[in-house]
Amino acid sequence: MLDIREISKTFNPGTVNEKLALHKLSLHLDPGDFVTVIGGNGAGKSTMLNAIAGVWPVDEGRILLDGNDVTPLPEHQRAWLIGRVFQDPMMGTAPNMQLVENLALARRRGQKRGLRWEVTKEETEEYRERLKVLGLGLEDRLLAKVGLLSGGQRQAITLLMASLREPKLLLLDEHTAALDPATAAKVLELSDRIVNEHHLTTLMITHNMTDAIRHGNRLIMMNEGEIILDVRGEEKQHLTRRELVDKFAELAGTPLETDAVLLS
Repeated sequence: MLDIREISKTFNPGTVNEKLALHKLSLHLDPGDFVTVIGGNGAGKSTMLNAIAGVWPVDEGRILLDGNDVTPLPEHQRAWLIGRVFQDPMMGTAPNMQLVENLALARRRGQKRGLRWEVTKEETEEYRERLKVLGLGLEDRLLAKVGLLSGGQRQAITLLMASLREPKLLLLDEHTAALDPATAAKVLELSDRIVNEHHLTTLMITHNMTDAIRHGNRLIMMNEGEIILDVRGEEKQHLTRRELVDKFAELAGTPLETDAVLLS
């Protein structure tokens, strides 16, 4: 479903601020894989997701989605293949538009639009039923402006919007980092439910090692723009946070940062 072949990306080349963000990185995801991604600050996690999404071009290498070479395509031409949820709950939705209008926009992603556009009664009923499953009472707030909702409610809506057209690939970019622990746990539960229900191929970046171990069927660790660890199956299920820290120190040749966020 996703095939990354030796991609590299350097920012500000030839200047004092030159930064090698990705170095000949390769990664293959089968359909239905749910991969969690961990690593220290500056490891290249978000750069990898942005490269996949087409936010910026890679310097070398190729990116294939569902067999299609998307390497030369800009971000908007990949949008019909990719769903994405960002760290900031304000991103991914139009805060000044109604909830039902946001969902309708997500439904039409990648389609041609004319001047005549409306949300049908059938669509509204579908959105109400989908929102009811979230268990947040949002099915009764279809006409509310999204900007008036809480951060957790927005992230839940963004998750729903990202999966409405069942994308080939779902990117979760630290999508619970800005939420309080209880809300983050709820959003992660919803993420699991949506991914499993639609069998979505998913990449989830997280700084929380416990979440990285608990969710998904595969875990990769990044350092200095490279993948230094890739575990799955029973090996992943039996991992502990302490073992991950030790593996990082062994493979990277340096102790992993032990700040509260990384080891929460």
